[in-house]
Amino acid sequence: MNRKFRAAAVTALACAVLGTGLTGCDEGDDFDPFASTPKPAADQFTGTKTFDIGGKSVNVSCSGKQADGKPVVVLLHGGGDSLDKMAAFQKTLSAKHRVCSYDRLGAGKSAKPDGPQSFESTGKVLTGVLEKVAGDAPVVLAGHSMGGIIAARYAPEHTDKVKGLVLMDATPSTMSADLEKTVPASAKGPAAQLRAQLAIFKGQNPEKLVMPDGPVKSAGDIPVEVIKHGQPYLEAADPQYGKALEQAWTAGQRKWLKLSSSSKLTVAGKSGHYIYVDQPDVAVKAIQRAAAKAAS
Repeated sequence: MNRKFRAAAVTALACAVLGTGLTGCDEGDDFDPFASTPKPAADQFTGTKTFDIGGKSVNVSCSGKQADGKPVVVLLHGGGDSLDKMAAFQKTLSAKHRVCSYDRLGAGKSAKPDGPQSFESTGKVLTGVLEKVAGDAPVVLAGHSMGGIIAARYAPEHTDKVKGLVLMDATPSTMSADLEKTVPASAKGPAAQLRAQLAIFKGQNPEKLVMPDGPVKSAGDIPVEVIKHGQPYLEAADPQYGKALEQAWTAGQRKWLKLSSSSKLTVAGKSGHYIYVDQPDVAVKAIQRAAAKAAS
């Protein structure tokens, strides 16, 4: 017997035995035993709101109006930051887009994680956020630094939902290896401080997120905008090894282009690491390009 028909028959039998007071038994003219359960609509709130996601309190901010067929832009802040850091940028974007951001576990006003996090576990929280703020609408993820690598790891596994990606000076996929190769363990002074960043990738950060190096997976042909800083701030931080790290960072940004057959690299010539602060117009245009393609 066909599974759907069998399920409908069981429902009909239960109604006959238990009476029409049973939920789903009062058929009426609109009864459809094969109808799927509709997904909850997106929450169209403006301002900040706290959601329970996976048993944890997650702080979310949204602004702008949602238009049919257009994607919701979701911003992911960098490590050590919170959604407050991106507030001005979000406000600018929301003039033409529905834009949301959130504090990841361990950041801002969201709850702390119970223990070490992985790309998989932080991705589950992101999925929960997207269900709340986007519903069935497509999404463009725009991540900065650590938020960028999280978005880049998430997108290939969720192309049913993520229809565009913008990486604003995203942490490279080989950052740990680049640091270990470039800065020796015997380094002193500023160079030693740079090498100490290795601890961050092993989970010594507020989010307790462990970020191992790994290959760049394909997200198909979704529009991907990669934006790299133009001001050599790594070289300024350490004249001895900074130049080599800048070269490794540039190579890392180019590797992110492998995410999609429709990818583009832009250099924000007047910007340091915080591109959306130093040159917000560059980041806005990149997001608008990705959103336009995602909606087409």
